[in-house]
Amino acid sequence: MSSFNIPNVRIFDGEEIIPCGTVTVENGKITSVDATSSTTTPTHTLLPGLIDCHVHCNSAAPTALPQSLRFGVTTVCDMHNEYPNIITLRKQIEEEGDCADLKTTSFGATVENGWPGPVVLAHSKDPHVLAEVATWPKLKTKQDAKDYIRERVSEGVDYIKLMHESGTVMGAEFNMPSLELQKAVIDEAHANDLIAVAHATCRKDTLDILGVGVDGLTHQFTDQPPNQEVIDAYLKNGAHLNPTLAAMGSLTTEGKALQEQFAHDPRIQHLLPENARNNMCTCMDFAKLPGCTVDNAYETLRQLKAAGVDVVVGSDAAGPAVGTAWGLSVHQELHLLVHKCGFTPVEALKAATSINARRFRFHDRGRIQPGLRADLVLIEGNPLEDIGETLNLRSVWTKGLKCSTFA
Repeated sequence: MSSFNIPNVRIFDGEEIIPCGTVTVENGKITSVDATSSTTTPTHTLLPGLIDCHVHCNSAAPTALPQSLRFGVTTVCDMHNEYPNIITLRKQIEEEGDCADLKTTSFGATVENGWPGPVVLAHSKDPHVLAEVATWPKLKTKQDAKDYIRERVSEGVDYIKLMHESGTVMGAEFNMPSLELQKAVIDEAHANDLIAVAHATCRKDTLDILGVGVDGLTHQFTDQPPNQEVIDAYLKNGAHLNPTLAAMGSLTTEGKALQEQFAHDPRIQHLLPENARNNMCTCMDFAKLPGCTVDNAYETLRQLKAAGVDVVVGSDAAGPAVGTAWGLSVHQELHLLVHKCGFTPVEALKAATSINARRFRFHDRGRIQPGLRADLVLIEGNPLEDIGETLNLRSVWTKGLKCSTFA
């Protein structure tokens, strides 16, 4: 592999800012990060590759990983997928390149007729989709939990994903796992040195799953405002939150104007196919509970941040799900953290890089430091002051290889 320098750039290393410096890359890894003196302010900023800790590469969608990479997202965390699709995606990375790296839970910890069946089947009842859904786990007992974790370990998963969705926000009632079963899955995950994160979209479900020891939530609830009980539950667990604010705005339809703004941003039209652009401009519109609003999510996040809860960036971008787009939705999420939830641009970028890497135990990425993967994003301008400049993408590297879009 080649060696190269990225000289005279402002560097955000995932934690700290170097006003002007040079990064050296050899054989896919960062070998040095050197501050340099300069009489002029750098015109470009170098960031660690962004990490999207919540995507779904449904049916091994061949556009998911390349499109993510084009937007500076060098790692994605699939949060529920059939294992044969994971094999296909891993092969795509190895054989084709130009892809974001893939982390996975493989099959989520599902139960019969439970989440995410309702949302998947609402988008498609194609025979192929029905066949995939039929392969999902149907957990019932503590022994099922042990067997489920053993199978995931054999598949080389990176974390465990639980589903704790009652249907409250959607005005529905779905089959869901008992708390005893959820605790068994979490305990078995921990026994195998895996973190466990969980889907929940209402306040009660969030409190219940935090109460049995989950390490993080993959959504922020919208049905009610926050209360002290929620803050205390996060702090007791040391749990993190991936709020998926953009997806929640699509759920309530309140995010439509911002979705359209990002989808039609003139800077990224060459990065986003027309069908993906149209898809992003449509809302899921699943929130049917009166009083359900994305403002509840914003206020809860503001209070959790003030209490010291770790926040990580994940988009919930998925192929058939409307209102999101792989890669681009991460930039929308950064915008919402800054403009709605009181984050500084630097705090938002930490949530998409170093904090994501730390919470998910990805020790080889998320920072610009010697010895780590050369996953890098070059931005024209200064997104450390104006988060909107993250879309001024000029180069993206994964393991030291430049994305061909920017060659």
